[in-house]
Amino acid sequence: MSVMSDGAFSDELDWRTLSDEDREREYSPSSCVGGNIQPFLAEYIAASEASRSWCREHGLELQTLSYGSLASQTIDIVIPATEPAPLVVFIHGGYWQELSKRESFSPAPGFLSHGMAFAAVDYTLAPFATVEEIVTECRQAIATIRSQANGLGLDANRIVVAGSSAGGHLTAMVSLDPDTSWRPAAMVLLSGVFELEPLIGTGINDALGFDSLAAHRCSPARLSVTGPPPTLVAWGEHETTQFKRQSLLFAQLLRAAGGETTELEVAGRNHFDILTDLGLETTDLGAVVLRLIEST
Repeated sequence: MSVMSDGAFSDELDWRTLSDEDREREYSPSSCVGGNIQPFLAEYIAASEASRSWCREHGLELQTLSYGSLASQTIDIVIPATEPAPLVVFIHGGYWQELSKRESFSPAPGFLSHGMAFAAVDYTLAPFATVEEIVTECRQAIATIRSQANGLGLDANRIVVAGSSAGGHLTAMVSLDPDTSWRPAAMVLLSGVFELEPLIGTGINDALGFDSLAAHRCSPARLSVTGPPPTLVAWGEHETTQFKRQSLLFAQLLRAAGGETTELEVAGRNHFDILTDLGLETTDLGAVVLRLIEST
């Protein structure tokens, strides 16, 4: 089954009724955490370093794969001894302008402890790459992993793609690519943005340079969605109304296309710390994600 929103998604978001000031606030997740995201970024770095140390202490080797000639076109991956292993590929957020794989490794131990491999994808940030180019890079990254899966000891049929914020957008663009029949075993979308036109006219777009046509081309909500994989769409309790609606409406779109879709609002979490729960079976989000992967 194929579904294309053809603008209906954007209409249901009703973002055009917002003042410029309200739209800036609604599409600035920091507005829900007092405007200061530095403590969260510091935690990403510390938790990722702790996860790399955990891997070393458990004799698990971190490998770096290249999917292009640029330093940013790399993937860090850790694979458990049990082979062939399912793989969780994580694509970081940062509004396509910030962060990297360096800050994105914190979920690894939770998955490795369950016999699952973990990979963090790097990509070129805006304004040095357009969002369309970033999408292409992420698709190349997944294609590289798939082409090397057997040699790496991975189960090529159990690749799960996950992403947070802009990484949720990129996860959807990779996983629902209309130019290929490949679909991941499952998809995990955390606090994603799936219709990009509302970003035009906000400060977020300064480095992105979207016009309406480019925003439409890069919006998962405007793809012809065919054969969506089982998907978890999750967001934090403390997020803006527009971010919550983006997730809810995209979940509806996937369900209309025949996808098995689960929605989860994570109590007590916001746009930035929701990632803390990924891979941890002791949390609601972590438990749902692990069950989703184990069912593939």
